[in-house]
Amino acid sequence: MPDMLVKLYELPRLDPIMQVMEERGITIRLGLPPEKRIVVDWIREHFGEQWASEADVAFTSKPSSIYLAVDNKPGQLAGFGCYETTCKSFFGPTGVHPDYRGRGIGKALLLACLHGLAHLGYAYAVIGGAGPMEFYRKSVGAIEIPDSVPGVYKGMLR
Repeated sequence: MPDMLVKLYELPRLDPIMQVMEERGITIRLGLPPEKRIVVDWIREHFGEQWASEADVAFTSKPSSIYLAVDNKPGQLAGFGCYETTCKSFFGPTGVHPDYRGRGIGKALLLACLHGLAHLGYAYAVIGGAGPMEFYRKSVGAIEIPDSVPGVYKGMLR
């Protein structure tokens, strides 16, 4: 999957989608260090070892660079989004549990992470190994980076 590029200075506002999430009983917030093992184990179970490793790295930033989507009623994890894990100014990985897909959570996590990168002073972000490319195009105007496969992931142990 190719990488994609996003203009951080042209992002949609964050407040409207966060309000919608709250109205739907979902809180989007930064992960806290005491949650690290719970979250990383959950990611490993639902999305695999590589993404769990990147989430582990996200918890080492101060503040962390992992956003969590938490269902307020049962108080359980619904999804996550990371930034600045594999490379500077990179977004990802991100994932939403299948039971929670189609509710706008993925877009809310994407925007929270991209705004996090913008607050760090970046003008552009890279979506590494972008999966749902049309989603990224539609959500944030991302464009494909030519010849970006396998990119930074070349030779990665699996």
